[in-house]
Amino acid sequence: MITLKRTNSDDIDFKNLVVLLDRDLKIRDGEDHAFYNQFNKTDAIKHVIVFYENDIAVGCGAFREKENDTVEIKRMFVHPDYRKKGIATTLLEALEIWATEVNYNYTILETGKKQPEAINLYQKLGYSVIPNYPPYESMDNSVCMKKAL
Repeated sequence: MITLKRTNSDDIDFKNLVVLLDRDLKIRDGEDHAFYNQFNKTDAIKHVIVFYENDIAVGCGAFREKENDTVEIKRMFVHPDYRKKGIATTLLEALEIWATEVNYNYTILETGKKQPEAINLYQKLGYSVIPNYPPYESMDNSVCMKKAL
């Protein structure tokens, strides 16, 4: 059975998944990890979705307001044992629906060149590469993207 839970950053399942995400990013980001990590704080995120398969938390994603009409997608992660099942697509689409319900028109996000599977997912779902926005404008590893909802 599949369940999506709308919650916030206080959710323990979200926190546990973020620990796994941060471990993965530390490896992928290498020496740039300290820079990126400072922008990945999860306290006070009001819009979080946790994906459950058979009551096991296997994926998560979140968004926070970036501008009046734009949210930034944050903390997208699917446990490695559950990848290639469409979970990330389901999570991202659910986040986009929620963003429109609370009156946002655009989503933006930052991912890394060392995360080609993420870049492919976002492009498949209609995201376009944009110039890197602050604070990522000087980061060669960053890829920023945007989508109209």
